[in-house]
Amino acid sequence: MELIQETSDLSAYLAADEVVDHRHPVVRAAAVRLASQVADSYAYAQAAFEFMRDTIPHSQDSGDLRVTWRASDVLELGTGICHAKSHALAALLRAEDIPTAFCYQKFDVVHGLVAVRFHGAWHRQDPRGNKPGVDARFSLDGERLAFAPDPESNELDYPVLYAEPHPAVLSALRAARDRPHLWELLPTAL
Repeated sequence: MELIQETSDLSAYLAADEVVDHRHPVVRAAAVRLASQVADSYAYAQAAFEFMRDTIPHSQDSGDLRVTWRASDVLELGTGICHAKSHALAALLRAEDIPTAFCYQKFDVVHGLVAVRFHGAWHRQDPRGNKPGVDARFSLDGERLAFAPDPESNELDYPVLYAEPHPAVLSALRAARDRPHLWELLPTAL
């Protein structure tokens, strides 16, 4: 699948905002800690991915009812669904000047992941969190995502790389009272 940048301005994929608040002290502290343990930006990207995948549980898997959407809240509270974990991973990567985009897949609801830019190309990564039947890995040599869409079931990969989280996803995250309510609000398509 050919990935399509929403904007040709690469600096948009490094920006901080209310969601990807990579200048927040909690995000900065995590980024500094991770960066101190690695030698280069590739190793940092992998370490940040593994930190999000393995340290911050997916709230559906852990049973946590809280809904997070801001990167600093995901890191501080230690919980989030795929979208929130993607927001936090993007913040950690952008904090170290690694261009990061938001991308999506369509299953029963829209699933969120990120793409990182290395060696002039985008590489999708899924920090959702592993569990039995899910084995996502950081990779620049072919995708190792949590899920593969089944076109016969109307599932698909969206090719657009967004500089900011999709408004429909962000609206649902912000409006949800708790995780069960969020499942009622998440878009089923973009």
